[in-house]
Amino acid sequence: MMSFYFIDDDKNITNILKLIVNTRGLGVCCGSAENAAEALADLPVMRPDIVLVDFLMPEMDGISFIKQAKKILPDAAYIMLSQVASKDMIASAYEAGVEFFIQKPINSVEVESIIRKVSDGLSMKRMVQQMHNIFTPDTNKSSVSKSANEQQIEANLRTILTRLGIIGDTGSKDIITIVKYMCMHPESVDTMTVSELCSKFCDNPKSMEQRIRRTAFNGLVNLAHLGLDDYSNEIFVDYSSTLYNFEQVRKEMDCIRQKSVRHGNLKIRHFLTSLAFRCQNAQ
Repeated sequence: MMSFYFIDDDKNITNILKLIVNTRGLGVCCGSAENAAEALADLPVMRPDIVLVDFLMPEMDGISFIKQAKKILPDAAYIMLSQVASKDMIASAYEAGVEFFIQKPINSVEVESIIRKVSDGLSMKRMVQQMHNIFTPDTNKSSVSKSANEQQIEANLRTILTRLGIIGDTGSKDIITIVKYMCMHPESVDTMTVSELCSKFCDNPKSMEQRIRRTAFNGLVNLAHLGLDDYSNEIFVDYSSTLYNFEQVRKEMDCIRQKSVRHGNLKIRHFLTSLAFRCQNAQ
């Protein structure tokens, strides 16, 4: 169960958020503060999973707070509350590490939806960091149930690749092949390299790996374009910090805008592992 910490100089907002979290069964409220200084003192003790912070606060704004808070709790997720919706502010907030925005005045349905998305994303990140705990093989499954599970995994995977705009790329078939194998044989893939995985399906694993890398990179580029158009785009928010590293997506955005000549990079093993996890755990 996720633990939450709230920071807002308006006690009414804090009370509403606590009520939503408690009544919707979203987690537990471990603390709150009316200013950033008080919150920074609490974080090492409370160690919340998710922090909701107002953008406009006295003495220190929400973005400055998050930059300092991430030095204390780098693995926590941060959600920002704001009445301001300027593109520059949103860009600065995402760079600081914000996962999502909640627009004021608060809507309980929106708050619940965003918190659930952030909770799911945080769970996924933690599972990816501990690969040996991601997959639990079930040796008692029948061949029929395995087949059904494999079909569902492929369906989930195709949905994700379609959302990334890379389902038509040559390497998408290779990605589907590798990720399905990772999902169906979790006990044997933890220590395997991408090249070793490719060698199970291709006489020229280097070529297969290159196709996968090109296709995955195209997905990163597509996400960067989505972020340039709208930082709050659901697909951008959903994948830019899970399947990819947000800082690398940001570099690609700067490259597209010709602010830099350096493209974003990707870790192909992380990309495939994250895909496998999402396909296994999709609703």
